[in-house]
Amino acid sequence: MGDDDAVRAMLQRFARAFTGGDGAGAAACWEVPALVVSEDGSRAVGSADEVAAFFGGAKAQYAQQGVSDTRPEVECTEWHTPRLASVTVRWPYLDAAGRDVGRSERSVYLVRVSGGEAKICAVVMLGAQ
Repeated sequence: MGDDDAVRAMLQRFARAFTGGDGAGAAACWEVPALVVSEDGSRAVGSADEVAAFFGGAKAQYAQQGVSDTRPEVECTEWHTPRLASVTVRWPYLDAAGRDVGRSERSVYLVRVSGGEAKICAVVMLGAQ
């Protein structure tokens, strides 16, 4: 129904950006305002600068855990309309050699596709596993 390739391409750009400490690149994958939801609460994200600040520091946080990289493993995509999808993604933690270190995070993203480009509108963070 929708553009799965656009969603996958955006998730790959997002992964490269936040594991590389590129906050602006991560922010380019988001449509703002956006919403971040977790078990601990919800947070409205009002600007690309907020997204960039948050993800710009992710590289250092992951490095402290021995994590150098990740990749999006799409577990499920549900298209609600031709342009809106819920996408469940597992993000395995990878070391410098690209090996899975046995931990991961999962999130469900609400993604909108416009003009062939996908952007994150909201995320439900399911946490580390």
